[in-house]
Amino acid sequence: MTNLEFHAPAPADLDGGLASLRGDCARMVPHWAAPEKISSRPVSPSLIHGVTVPARSARLLEAMPDYGN
Repeated sequence: MTNLEFHAPAPADLDGGLASLRGDCARMVPHWAAPEKISSRPVSPSLIHGVTVPARSARLLEAMPDYGN
């Protein structure tokens, strides 16, 4: 027997607005699993070693007023 009923996987109108986006998210909620809460504690700077930053990235951060100046 052939099933002639067809459901589009996404709405035809891609600019559906906020209401459409909220509806899509509400339909996806059952498919998302929330991870267990992970409690992390601060790590002592003396335990952090072996981290290298490429010079290009360091220069980029140094040029940003929020980080470098």
